[in-house]
Amino acid sequence: MRVEYINPFVEISYKILKEVLGGAEVKRGNLYLKSTAMPVMGVAALVGLAGDVEGRVLFDMTEDTALKIASKMNNEDLPAFDDLAKATISELANLITAQAVTKLHELGFKFDLTPPALFAGEKMEIAALGNTSENVEALIVPLITEYGKIEINVAIRERT
Repeated sequence: MRVEYINPFVEISYKILKEVLGGAEVKRGNLYLKSTAMPVMGVAALVGLAGDVEGRVLFDMTEDTALKIASKMNNEDLPAFDDLAKATISELANLITAQAVTKLHELGFKFDLTPPALFAGEKMEIAALGNTSENVEALIVPLITEYGKIEINVAIRERT
């Protein structure tokens, strides 16, 4: 996986989270790799990528973190992870990926993205890309805020 694909997602995620969380501190944790078949934390907004590359970007967080972020973005205390909270987290993923893909287009990379799909539940697992016999790893970039941790989970490979 080329670092050129990753940096825009990390930079834009940091910028947008800082903005939508009212200037709250956002810290980047240590990057690490994990199998794409590892379980996610509870709420995952997934955006597919296609074109010169294939893959996906996953915004992974606990339901508690998602609810706190959605509450902050809506300027109201949302009591449950309801339709409004789900739509807000999907929109957050959409904002980040749209700006990151725009930046990548400016660098000469050409690919499209799918609308965000939101998954919520316990013990979820996101399956590997394409041929499941291939060991596909995702680069995980943790972003830590006062509202909780969001992992930017990027699994992209060039189309062969």
